[in-house]
Amino acid sequence: MGLLDGLRAVLGLRAEADATRDADPDDLFGMSTAYITMEADLGYESLDVGALCFSGVDSRSFRDTVDEVEAILEAGREETGTEFSVSADDHGYHWVVLEDDDPEDLITSLHFAADTFIERDYGSRLLAAVFAYGHGDGGGTADGGGTAYWIYSFRRGRFYPFAPRPGRERDSSAEFKLEAALDGELEIEREKEYWYPLWPSRSGTHPWE
Repeated sequence: MGLLDGLRAVLGLRAEADATRDADPDDLFGMSTAYITMEADLGYESLDVGALCFSGVDSRSFRDTVDEVEAILEAGREETGTEFSVSADDHGYHWVVLEDDDPEDLITSLHFAADTFIERDYGSRLLAAVFAYGHGDGGGTADGGGTAYWIYSFRRGRFYPFAPRPGRERDSSAEFKLEAALDGELEIEREKEYWYPLWPSRSGTHPWE
């Protein structure tokens, strides 16, 4: 199974068929306390960036929905200072990428974007929301250094950690540590087969790049 097929299977049709609870964009607000725990208990700081991954559809209505998402974020930029961009990756998926040094504003903007897709009956196109964190030592060590992500699967309605390392390796120890620390604050995916890695298109960048 190739990377693109795997993403479709785990964040797409198979995940939807195996879902045990409905996805709720309000789940994203769980990150409002999680980022505090990440910093205070684990030494991870927000990298001030998050993203919404979705699959496109060739229709005027869908393009209008994406335009509406951009208009909402543009209107909110003056109030919150949240910068955003919309792009496509090498795998054919689309991303709304947001940057803000206030985690609360970042979470709220991601929620607005996701909720707009759902209100316009395109919730089925949403795949994941991604929140990026960096460890203070930056070393990529087994005890949690380097970059880590919390990924919310809209098809499963749950979060899971992803700690990528050079060479497309995963730091399983860091991921399990994140799971243990945030258990109870986030709706965590218990089935590890759904902890799908969102590798970037180019080495050393975020999944949406």
